[in-house]
Amino acid sequence: MNRLLSRRSILTTLAVAPAALALAACNKVGEAEAETAKPAETTKPADAMKPAGADKPAAAAPQSSGSVDMTALLKPGELPERQLGEDDAKVTIVEYASMTCPHCAHFHETTLPELKTKYIDTGKARLIFREFPFDPRAEAGFMLARCAGDNYFPMVDVLFKQQQNWAVAENVKDAMFQLSKLAGFTQESFNACLTDQKLLDQVRSVQKRGADEFKVDSTPTFFINGQTYKGALSIEELSAIIDPLL
Repeated sequence: MNRLLSRRSILTTLAVAPAALALAACNKVGEAEAETAKPAETTKPADAMKPAGADKPAAAAPQSSGSVDMTALLKPGELPERQLGEDDAKVTIVEYASMTCPHCAHFHETTLPELKTKYIDTGKARLIFREFPFDPRAEAGFMLARCAGDNYFPMVDVLFKQQQNWAVAENVKDAMFQLSKLAGFTQESFNACLTDQKLLDQVRSVQKRGADEFKVDSTPTFFINGQTYKGALSIEELSAIIDPLL
């Protein structure tokens, strides 16, 4: 996964990559076989496993799986950060995601809009979104989002919403190109983006740094003011984490 490819290899790989590759999304880094892949567990509310009648709050905060140094976490990498929200927000959320991960798509479709309305648009929190691709299709998706410039987040949103139409498509190049046209890509700019070796290396660098420095091994993984949470958090869980930090 981390080996360097030729300038044409992303396009070439997309042409021959089996649809089963998408099943490897949400896996721990290094798991090679799609059929043995284990998707990241979607985090469940703390009361989901409580015995009947237990007097616990319905939206208890999920337990953190560890912590990281915020100064190190926020150190700039090889690619400019993509962020929603203001720099001076009290709460900083760093999300590592893969474009072919169904749990990531679910979070971005169902939870992010509420998170944005309740915390990001009100200046209480900011979200830094980082690339953590598990397969060539996810790499291509992130490359196209980066090439979309100011349309980075709209492109990410489209790719997540249409994930089932391209991530497992037999003709993935055509499927991705049709979506890319919504962001103004031509056939020429589409091909140029996916043959940009420097950009591919930079996307992989973001993924490698997340794995090596912050022990990211599944997606989505969130760091909220330095605390680590794995899985597609619900808005109730996020509120239980964020509110005490405000």
